[in-house]
Amino acid sequence: MQVTPLVWGVTILGILALLAFDYVFHVRKAHTPTLREAATWSALYIGIAVAFGLGVLVWGGGQMGSEYFAGYITEKALSVDNLFVFLIIMSSFRVPREDQQKVLLFGITFSLIARTGFILLGAALINSFAWVFYAFGLILLVTAGNLLKPESEDSHAADNLFIRFARRVFHTTEHYDGDKLFTMHQGRRALTPMLLVMVAIGGTDILFALDSIPAIFGLTQNVYIVFTATAFSLLGLRQLYFLIDGLLDRLIYLSYGLAAILGFIGVKLILHALHENNLPFVNGGEAVPVVEVSTALSLSVIIGVLVVTVLASLLSPAGKAQNALSSARRHATEYLDLEYTADLAERERIYAELLDEERTLLALRDRHPKAVADQDELAELIHRAKEAHRAHPDTVTP
Repeated sequence: MQVTPLVWGVTILGILALLAFDYVFHVRKAHTPTLREAATWSALYIGIAVAFGLGVLVWGGGQMGSEYFAGYITEKALSVDNLFVFLIIMSSFRVPREDQQKVLLFGITFSLIARTGFILLGAALINSFAWVFYAFGLILLVTAGNLLKPESEDSHAADNLFIRFARRVFHTTEHYDGDKLFTMHQGRRALTPMLLVMVAIGGTDILFALDSIPAIFGLTQNVYIVFTATAFSLLGLRQLYFLIDGLLDRLIYLSYGLAAILGFIGVKLILHALHENNLPFVNGGEAVPVVEVSTALSLSVIIGVLVVTVLASLLSPAGKAQNALSSARRHATEYLDLEYTADLAERERIYAELLDEERTLLALRDRHPKAVADQDELAELIHRAKEAHRAHPDTVTP
């Protein structure tokens, strides 16, 4: 498939049009998407990505099509993992629920711009220096190792260097003013938390790109495939966030699956580097005869690992317990946060889910007592949320 400047131009215009559509029709008016809305638009964006891949398969051939789908699935899986961090950042900034769409869309836009730059840089390095494959492979192996380490929420907290610098140098306010980036506070123009959370999301996206770009270059060196697979994996991420919000805590083994995938791609990159070797201190500068992993095998491994990981997370008692504990703690905290949302229907939804999660925890306490032991603090938090709900003048759910 000859990727002409015209094909590049049409592709970029199509991606920009999808982004513009989101800005104009979805986030211009702040609101919380319903489950049906999130599911419809998520399915549409995934359908567009699959249709594009089928076009690549028809006009570019089996090899190019397989590379696209392997890259898209890998980047999509990494994007889902990124949603965990987005959730932590927005929770730490107490972003109102109806404004979270705008924050996510900004993060997607910034990520697309940053990753395009990394893609161009990576392509230039690969074309000039064959040893870059060694570097990319080592980056992925280190990243895979880091994913196996337990992480606390503090490791992704919003209080990073850039935010501390902004709060020290600029006049900021602790409270939101709708979705405005600036507001008047104490008679002076001030930065709102909305701007600060966008900076935090943008900075985090740069770190994500350092992992995801080497991963997809390990599957294909076709810049057009790298760009499109990355772009389509990001588009629709906003809707996916609201669709799987309740499942994020349930995917307790996702990090292990991603570690296996990144480790596999890292080994593949090093094998490719050995096959293309020109470093004088490795085999005298000559290529090393090694087995190279095919794209078909890569695609099979990626899909297989993700299927096993997701099923193990959803079916395991530990996954159910972790999901109930994390979701109950988050929903109780959100309900008690007066700035969480002004939408009473959203508060009713949160409260109903909190009651379901409380019932799940009581059932798990009988069947798997160790999984939900020592949760007195959570029980007190749920009690406070229930008392606040009963005291609310517009309460619907008893």
